[in-house]
Amino acid sequence: MGSNHEVSVRLLQLSKEQGLEVKDDRFAKYLDSTIKWSLRDQFHIPTISEMLGDDVADKGLDGSKQCVYMYGNGLGLQPVDTQRLVNEELYKWKTKGMLAHFTGEQPWFTIEDLVIKESGALVGSHDPTLEVAIMNGVTANLHLGMVAFYRPTTTRHKILIECDAFPTQHYVAESQIKLHGYNPADSLVVVSPRKDEYTLRTEDILAKINQEGDSIALVLFSGVQYLTGQFFDIAAITETAHSKGCCVGIDLAHAIGNVELHLTDWGVDFAGWCNYKYMNGGPGSIGGFFLHKKYAEEFALPRLAGWWSHKRETRLEMNNKMELQPGAAGFQLSNPPVLETVSLLASLNVFKQTSITELRRKSVLLTGYLELLLNSLFQSKVAVSNCNGTNTQPATVEIITPSDPEQRGCQLSLKLSCPVEEINQKLYQKGVICSTRRPNIMRIAPTPLYNTFTDVLTFVQELEQAIMLVEPPKFDDNLKK
Repeated sequence: MGSNHEVSVRLLQLSKEQGLEVKDDRFAKYLDSTIKWSLRDQFHIPTISEMLGDDVADKGLDGSKQCVYMYGNGLGLQPVDTQRLVNEELYKWKTKGMLAHFTGEQPWFTIEDLVIKESGALVGSHDPTLEVAIMNGVTANLHLGMVAFYRPTTTRHKILIECDAFPTQHYVAESQIKLHGYNPADSLVVVSPRKDEYTLRTEDILAKINQEGDSIALVLFSGVQYLTGQFFDIAAITETAHSKGCCVGIDLAHAIGNVELHLTDWGVDFAGWCNYKYMNGGPGSIGGFFLHKKYAEEFALPRLAGWWSHKRETRLEMNNKMELQPGAAGFQLSNPPVLETVSLLASLNVFKQTSITELRRKSVLLTGYLELLLNSLFQSKVAVSNCNGTNTQPATVEIITPSDPEQRGCQLSLKLSCPVEEINQKLYQKGVICSTRRPNIMRIAPTPLYNTFTDVLTFVQELEQAIMLVEPPKFDDNLKK
């Protein structure tokens, strides 16, 4: 798609051709009618009444209007087909009981087969039947991968993670270090942004690996950073780590279904992910696990095994003689929950109607449009008065996500100069749903499967109105490094 400058130029050129300003509602509608990559009709978009209650009319809101849902980075919306697929399995349970494990078109005994292929396509697996398993949650899957790939020695015992990684990564890394008898103060290496910067430079990550690589056992990084939305150069990180003898594990919670991934080609050793964010599998949905195919037959890899680690063909012989399944499947513990698996299937069926490459094209345009609007309204740092006309201080919205589309997914993180939770509450009261992180970060995720350019414009318009209604900034900027 090119640089963000190219995206902005394209959008500005389109607005000029249509004789409309980029912040004109008619221009957003034109983009929605022209760029036909949305699968919005495949999802339940909550109405304002459904989200806020039936008394919204008393607040001057049209309750029948759909919400502006920018929270796909926390919980994706429900696909239209989810309820039907779940109900079918409930009916099997009701009418077949235990027999449903082994009868019918899709026995529960092999239910994971429904979701392996498409899941593998989304993480860039060359051979999903070997490299991908659908199991557990992301934290459990990272732990299981670390059993095999974090094997510290007295000279190589460190784990490298990024600064401000999601707590999962910190807790997983620290607990594994302690489990092996080491001290996180000595064994946990953190890469931080440079002074007055919010995101990590790839060269700094690689420099840290080269500098300390001889003592690093595992590089445990995010695919997409949850707070800033930065998409890391996983290929470069993996190549450099391997050159220093380090293993590589990737947390794909904010990456799968969001950006193009090529785990097999990149040589990533293992990865774990959840399926309830951009994957729309439902709250607490079953997660996924990747094991590079080069390890498929390495049965001596340390692991925590369970019944489902055993080969399917002889699993029911019940002789307590383990015959490990090759590949990622050999890391499974228990049978996958059927209702969660078919809930994920409903979303994967939507993904099959498009491609991650096509979704990324729209994603780049959506975030480019969002960035263009935000820059035009806020980056000039013009003072915005509140309703009493007393706030004469500049209200600013700074985008801390990289401007290069190649270094971000569909999330833009904003640093506000006014109280973010108060702003978020005002947005919520208008049916605009997004995510915040203290003290002053708002994470906006226009998801290309169901969000529109009109959603983006509405968000920016409502954000501007909300900022006009708050008190002057109450705290100093304390986020910069």
